[in-house]
Amino acid sequence: MESTGTNTATDAPDLVTVPTRQGLEAVDIIRRASRAGAVGPVLHDGSGDTLGFLVPPGTADAWDMPGSACTQTNGRGMRFGDAVPPATGATGWLLPPEAVGPVTDPAVLREALGEAARLIEAADNCR
Repeated sequence: MESTGTNTATDAPDLVTVPTRQGLEAVDIIRRASRAGAVGPVLHDGSGDTLGFLVPPGTADAWDMPGSACTQTNGRGMRFGDAVPPATGATGWLLPPEAVGPVTDPAVLREALGEAARLIEAADNCR
């Protein structure tokens, strides 16, 4: 995605936020499925607590995945084409827009998050 400065509320992606552990597992699951372009840009927060997946506009209207939240961005803070953020603890790109597809498919993300939650639960129960 290139920055054109013309993002509107109708074309700006929504953002699904999940706990970091589950999000990292989901990224791995999607990438292992060998779906070229299936995962879009992913943000990490400065505290390391959450990851955010950019998804198509309108996803927030019907998102109901337990343990996650989906919000409309309305283009706020969307500055595509920025370099990978410095490692200063600030929010930045885990997967920058220029390295992946434009957005993550919500159905693919939902499936990967569910599988990730099951894997994490299984691993935690083995302790």
